Amino acid sequence: MRNILLTIAYDGTAYSGWQRQHDRPTLQGTLEDRIRIITGEQVSLHGAGRTDAGVHALAMTANFITRTSIPYTGFVKGLNSMLPADIRILAAEERAPGFHARKNAIGKEYQYFIRTGEICLPTERLYCHHISWTPKLELMRESLGLLKGKHDFTSFEASGSRDPSVVSGRGAVRTLTRVELLRPEKCADHFSMVIAGDGFLRHMVRNIVGTLLEVGRGSITPSGFAEILAARDRNEAGPTAPAQGLFLNRVDY
Repeated sequence: MRNILLTIAYDGTAYSGWQRQHDRPTLQGTLEDRIRIITGEQVSLHGAGRTDAGVHALAMTANFITRTSIPYTGFVKGLNSMLPADIRILAAEERAPGFHARKNAIGKEYQYFIRTGEICLPTERLYCHHISWTPKLELMRESLGLLKGKHDFTSFEASGSRDPSVVSGRGAVRTLTRVELLRPEKCADHFSMVIAGDGFLRHMVRNIVGTLLEVGRGSITPSGFAEILAARDRNEAGPTAPAQGLFLNRVDY
């Protein structure tokens, strides 16, 4: 038996998220179907996470167990020849028998892209969140910096993220190692937020971004943002930012 780890890039626009569903197209389901064809086996593909419908990935990782002797290059070339153009296998490698793409991950990095101005180009509409107003980026940057380190992120946790009655484990506590607002020098109407950490709750990044945009609008002050974080109450935070602006940049092991 071999434990194969795939690194996958995808445009999530046409899919109802990562997790397999019986009546909707998903990334896990599409990949498992092609792996079955190439290996002749019914496999379970274990992703490093479960991206939502419309979210994209530059380097998602997922592993599966197989008896086939297909070489690594064969998985890359063979699967890419059968997959739709919005999914690509970037690499394949063998891992130890007990390795699990999600359980062994020690961190992930996400990036959320935003375009400002009156008009969003049609070619960008599926890959950024468009706002027609000019945000106060320095206030957003100041607020974003408050998230670095270890915190309870209940205020930015969507319902269904976890069972709140379970007292063991780390609950909603996560440690963010990088929080940065980036603005290209030659592209004044674009900016993004990079958020990396040891784990993420459901919709956590999108809820953070949605709340930060309220800071950028002037509806919430940086001190108010700090109070929202401390409140541990999702009702205190801002709206969930749209899915299409979010990219999974990488998974760390």
